[in-house]
Amino acid sequence: MLSRLVLTDFRNHAALALAPGPGFVVLTGENGAGKTNILEAVSLLAPGRGLRRATLGAMARQGGAGGFGVAATLGEGVDLATGTLPSAPERRIVRVQGATASANALPEWLSVLWLTPATDRLFVEPAGERRRFLDRLTLALSPAHAHHATRYEAAMRERNRLLADDRSPDPEWLGALEARMAEHGAAVDAARLATVQALDDRLAATPPGPFARARLRLEGEAVEADAFARALALGRRRDAAAGRALTGPHRADLSVTHADKQQPAALCSTGEQKALLMGLVLAHADLVAERTGATPLLLLDEVAAHLDPVRRAALFERLAGRGQVWLTGTEAALFDAIGADATRVELG
Repeated sequence: MLSRLVLTDFRNHAALALAPGPGFVVLTGENGAGKTNILEAVSLLAPGRGLRRATLGAMARQGGAGGFGVAATLGEGVDLATGTLPSAPERRIVRVQGATASANALPEWLSVLWLTPATDRLFVEPAGERRRFLDRLTLALSPAHAHHATRYEAAMRERNRLLADDRSPDPEWLGALEARMAEHGAAVDAARLATVQALDDRLAATPPGPFARARLRLEGEAVEADAFARALALGRRRDAAAGRALTGPHRADLSVTHADKQQPAALCSTGEQKALLMGLVLAHADLVAERTGATPLLLLDEVAAHLDPVRRAALFERLAGRGQVWLTGTEAALFDAIGADATRVELG
């Protein structure tokens, strides 16, 4: 959990300090008050570009100095911070206990998962959105996943550049890049597959309830390092013509099916899709707590707005006791079923 959160020149917050307690943290206020901005700031305490996937420059407050800061203290006294300097608004700085660190080191201290209104379209968006979602789930179970994914993407980008810009690229350099892609790509694929299998088993054992159960499958060719390296070498001319690598874990997709209806999630109703997502995230939080002994921080943006009172109460009941859960909404009455055991913040 976070015991302290300080924002400086982040989005619409010139200076904001919160001291959230354990359990529910409920942020309420009118549209535009900055509720989602706070969740976005917390999401930056994980690798990646946060829950909006915005550029760093867009996060700095308009009219501010040009940079921003997000600082947090974990319950056990660990200080995490991230932000940018006015002189380098697109260069992210990460600090752990005051020392400069890589963003890939953050999962060692904190696991963060989120659902936003934009996530509701996950099942009808292109496959890349589901891969990013799956990678966040995988990261919570395997912190090294961020390292392998970053190295794989970097090697792939360099290989693509060589194939596009050089009519006679150095075969030894290409071979080295392909070996790097094969090594890290196999690790990425294995971690994703293990996450999908473990989560699917967990969901299958979940008794029926108010949230639809999903069945999961990782679609795409299995990645074995040596075979993948050979495929990349043989496919250089094809990939050069396409302008990108046409095989590898960057082409995988997360297949989700409504278990009780045996229907692809993309064909389910909007309400069913939201229920599938919620059930999936709750099962994953249980799995992470079981595997690591640390419950992930949950950021749920406007999650209660479109639930009927019965499902809303059921959601709060299932979220209770799961560590720190951040919720946003325009009306405080939406969270009456939580009771008094919550940190409540009303933003003006």
